[in-house]
Amino acid sequence: MKNICNNPYLNTVDFAPIGVPLAWAIKLSHVAAAICLLLDKYIKPAAIVTISILLAGIVMLHFKEGWYVVGGGRKWEYNFLLIVVLLAIMYPNGLRMA
Repeated sequence: MKNICNNPYLNTVDFAPIGVPLAWAIKLSHVAAAICLLLDKYIKPAAIVTISILLAGIVMLHFKEGWYVVGGGRKWEYNFLLIVVLLAIMYPNGLRMA
């Protein structure tokens, strides 16, 4: 069994040697996005960054695991829900076509 501290996920999927700093940047961007949402500032840039990270997570990790969260595992239903909520926050009146 591999020790997760010595073998971080992002380093194992070709992001070495920046896997751990990249993981920290991702988590800090989530915190920054939450603060932006609470303060109602920079909503679209924060949502775009967060949606990009969630989509990358779905493609790289969650997609092969399936849709539903029920039963544990790394499903992507929750990430999809977060993306939809962020889009609703970004465009509260829906997308208007000219």
